[in-house]
Amino acid sequence: MCIMTSREYGQFCGLARAMEVTGERWTMLIVRNLLNGPLRYTDLRKGLPAIPTNILSTRLKQLEEAGLATRRALPHPERAVVYELTDYGRDLEPALIALGRWGARAMTEPRPGEAVTAESVAMSFRTAYRPEAAQGATAGFEFRMGEFTIRLQISDGALEVGFGAHSAPDLIVERLSGHPIRELMSGSATPDEVIANGSVRAEGDRALLGRFAEMFRF
Repeated sequence: MCIMTSREYGQFCGLARAMEVTGERWTMLIVRNLLNGPLRYTDLRKGLPAIPTNILSTRLKQLEEAGLATRRALPHPERAVVYELTDYGRDLEPALIALGRWGARAMTEPRPGEAVTAESVAMSFRTAYRPEAAQGATAGFEFRMGEFTIRLQISDGALEVGFGAHSAPDLIVERLSGHPIRELMSGSATPDEVIANGSVRAEGDRALLGRFAEMFRF
């Protein structure tokens, strides 16, 4: 397994080794997006609109060299190459979730110029999920966020996050204005409040909106 050597700290330490592999700018966000599954180069560019193309190409090459990601060609008729995480790369997920939860404590509203992408919202769901509050729970959620839709499936407490419509949702939540989903996850608004103020439309078992607020909390 090859280790990136562009940044060495001169410390015989696991954290120093980890930072040598993942500490370059954009690397962890590329890994974040690949946690959602295999992606084409164009998909990665779309999910990281501010990344320079030469930096993306360099980071992907470094991730491959470090054994965190790999490339493969999709079968006919796709004719496309996708990047995907190796098992070694997926082992970073708990660290990304912990960092995301820590960073979310300093977030309020998006800063000027900051994009809200499907990948960043999907990561926020992973970050805020509280398995201890979801023990034994089974429920399907579909969140319509304007330009994209994210589905959540909780099966006996285990969370799966995906893009697109849910095949059999128990609750559909459509964002109409503001940031009501984040308000629910931060505890700054209740389910009754976001429905009453018209920032969301809920279809299905509305009681699940309360359960969502319990299971997903920063």
